[in-house]
Amino acid sequence: MSASSQPVPAATASIPRPLQLALFFVGCLWLLASTRAAAFLAQVIFTFVNRAEFEPLVEHLLLLLLLLCGFSLLSWIATRTGNLRVVNALPRRATARQEWLRGAALGWAMLLVAVIPMMLAGDLHPGFWLEPRAWMLALISLLTLAVSTLMLEIAFRGFLFTRLIAAIHPVPATALLAILYALVFSYHENATIWSTIVTLLMGVLLSIAYLRTHALWLGWGLHFAWSATVGLLFGLPVAGDANFSRIVTTNVSGRDWFTGGAYGPEGALLTLFVVLVAIPVLYRITRNYAWDYTHTPIVAAGYAMEISPPAAHTAMEAAAAPAPLVQILGTTSTSASTLPVIEEHLRVAANASGSSGSLTESGE
Repeated sequence: MSASSQPVPAATASIPRPLQLALFFVGCLWLLASTRAAAFLAQVIFTFVNRAEFEPLVEHLLLLLLLLCGFSLLSWIATRTGNLRVVNALPRRATARQEWLRGAALGWAMLLVAVIPMMLAGDLHPGFWLEPRAWMLALISLLTLAVSTLMLEIAFRGFLFTRLIAAIHPVPATALLAILYALVFSYHENATIWSTIVTLLMGVLLSIAYLRTHALWLGWGLHFAWSATVGLLFGLPVAGDANFSRIVTTNVSGRDWFTGGAYGPEGALLTLFVVLVAIPVLYRITRNYAWDYTHTPIVAAGYAMEISPPAAHTAMEAAAAPAPLVQILGTTSTSASTLPVIEEHLRVAANASGSSGSLTESGE
């Protein structure tokens, strides 16, 4: 099923389109306000707590909670239904873990394909820090990436995306949210034209992950595995942020269009082709989920089976009915006859037979 034919999720299908657009714009304002509020609250907290290494994690946690609760409240105001998981495209279902792992496998494979050519070209020069503190910081970075990638999926492929799909169409909604996603990342440090294009395509890929499953599990797994592999395993910048490189720190040489430079692999030309190839791969590995969660229900058509046939048809059937069956009984009676004449005839015949037998014996 193509993205253009995706049905609107049941949770949003009954809301009029103008209200869907209004919810989308109000949701965007809430996203901006939540971003500023989370940054301010985290700064206030760590003014009194001298543990700066936890500040990014706490800030993203606060933003995640504000988005989850705020989007659910908006949905409740509009529809009087505000289930937190459903509104934010995180449904509880049997395949959620499998979807996340499948997305993580795809994200990890994509990153390997994008980075291995740089390694073979000798443009990556890793260094290692194996002190106990490095492992603690790596764990904090891992948790931060898990929270931040979920937050980004909820912000750009959750409530806002579903409202825009219901208001306009899946294809323009995907394009608009991907452009918005790329514009936000274009303000990151060390961003380039190539990084913006790659981020745009990555936004399309992650939107397709939602369209194929009507959930964020697969997209979150893909996004997290990509970012964690870039920052923790290879020690490269994650979208221009080098603070996730804890145990492995990699210096990069060579041309920026080939390695991504200070922005990381998302700014490399090769990554653009990797994302393009990943789109049909993702489409293939989600075929079962698309059938289970996104197909349009089949609705019966035609006459209902309980409707009676016309009266004229019933009369014709009655006139053409065959004659009733006649049961033919056996000709030999199993009981003695009750007619006196027959009984007398049988008695005379028996006597005559007896007399004839007696004469035969006398002659002998």
